[in-house]
Amino acid sequence: MEIANLIYVNGKVLTVDNDNRVVSALAVKNNLILAVGSNEEVLVYQDENTKVIDLMGKTMIPGFCDAHGHFSMAAESLIKANLANPPVGKNTCISDYINALKEKARTVPVGQWIYGYGYDNTSIQEMRHPTRAELDQVSTEHPIWITHVSSHMGVANSKALEICGITQDTPTPEGGVIGKDSEGELNGFLEETAMFLIGSLSIDLPEEERLELLAKASDLYAQVGVTSASDGLVESFELIENYKKSVLNKDLKIRVVMNPSYELIETNPELSFESDKLTLGGVKSFADGSIQGYTAYLSKPYYKPGNNADNYNGYPWMSYDELLEKVKNIHNANQQCVIHGNGDAAIGDIIRAYRTAQEENPRDDCRHVIVHCQTASEEQLDEIKSLNIIPSFFALHTYYWGDRHRDIFLGPDRAFRIDPCKSALDRDIPFNIHCDTPVVPQNPLLSMYAAVNRISSNGNVIGKEQRISPLDALKAVTINSAYQNFEEKTKGSLEVGKFADLVILDENPLECNPEKIKDINVLETIVGGETVYTSLV
Repeated sequence: MEIANLIYVNGKVLTVDNDNRVVSALAVKNNLILAVGSNEEVLVYQDENTKVIDLMGKTMIPGFCDAHGHFSMAAESLIKANLANPPVGKNTCISDYINALKEKARTVPVGQWIYGYGYDNTSIQEMRHPTRAELDQVSTEHPIWITHVSSHMGVANSKALEICGITQDTPTPEGGVIGKDSEGELNGFLEETAMFLIGSLSIDLPEEERLELLAKASDLYAQVGVTSASDGLVESFELIENYKKSVLNKDLKIRVVMNPSYELIETNPELSFESDKLTLGGVKSFADGSIQGYTAYLSKPYYKPGNNADNYNGYPWMSYDELLEKVKNIHNANQQCVIHGNGDAAIGDIIRAYRTAQEENPRDDCRHVIVHCQTASEEQLDEIKSLNIIPSFFALHTYYWGDRHRDIFLGPDRAFRIDPCKSALDRDIPFNIHCDTPVVPQNPLLSMYAAVNRISSNGNVIGKEQRISPLDALKAVTINSAYQNFEEKTKGSLEVGKFADLVILDENPLECNPEKIKDINVLETIVGGETVYTSLV
């Protein structure tokens, strides 16, 4: 008989297996789960060298699997000025942004870039984007680039525009906007593909500092119970090499699934790398932008178009023919497509492209993904089901932007159906939910809370008909997320032979008041049988 290194007893172990068993004990050998069951069934795997831990009634669940986010961007954000608005940050007006950036400027040598992230024009007093002139108040010697909370637009100061060669005569790229004021002067605003004109989107740091940031980010993710993170847009070999070095140095405490960009795969079709800590997922591309940034592609106009013309629907990143070509190239290379789509018109284009690729070259078990899939209609969900597409919902839209979706962006009817988890559940679609960090802080329990309660940060219900049960929400951040990445045999549930990726909570999310799920504390996070975070003494 095999002997366990470690045994947990006297707990509420939520296995999230096919039968949703709740047991009291779990055994670990090396980095894998050796046994699950009753205390009596599991303790037979001990000897005098086995460490036995009494959970004393606490809850154990599978480690959270982040289905979509930007782990390396979350790492970089640790050295940027935080411009977040409530409830994430304290900034409420443009002067707050300027003060935060000035504080950052005090720590940055003259001439080097200053970065800020997380500003939100629709939740500050001015209800507009900052301008380059306002960023020039911070510094005219530092190039400055700040990004919107959606990460789909940003503002540059005059120095940044100068360094990147952006002038009034710079052609506007397809799928983007270069902002200008009423007199035709650049106002510093760059939207969607126009952001690529800023040559320093990625912070230029020594390798040692980059590795340190990845290590710090893995600590932060571990603190909220994430054992498998997502890097939803990997665009360089340098980043992949940094991940490899972080694994070799044993600084990366959690696992990471990387989604390479279409462009990276296009030039390197044989790109592959796999280890216990680091895997390659599907190929990432974009069909549109962000609803709260007015760049998502909708079939019907925005409820209140803001500074846009009436009957404004947003726009796609590229033509349908270009999207189809990308999808067919990825599909025909026997790879997984992972495409960002928020607006229902963009979602429709993605579904149509997936259907065409599959009809022309039938494949089994593609698991092509629509990331966010925020405004999918009932009819589109029927198509998603028939094509075995996986919707990865950003359920926290209801918490952070639900009130504004109702009152500004979409209007009540559409807002109450965003991230339609219940409609997907009714069709037995294996959907998952994600945090899209650093768009919002990484917090799977808050994500569960949002899907279960659909209550905004202001306390308003945003479409109660789309609520799901705590168990279904738990599946959405564990086994269903693993399934998206073809990892359901190694992650996502507590079953024999899977990685011993475990989280201990102070309350059971399936038994507590559903509105208290967000208040549950992560007590310990275990990756491969090793504790990577604990608040227990």
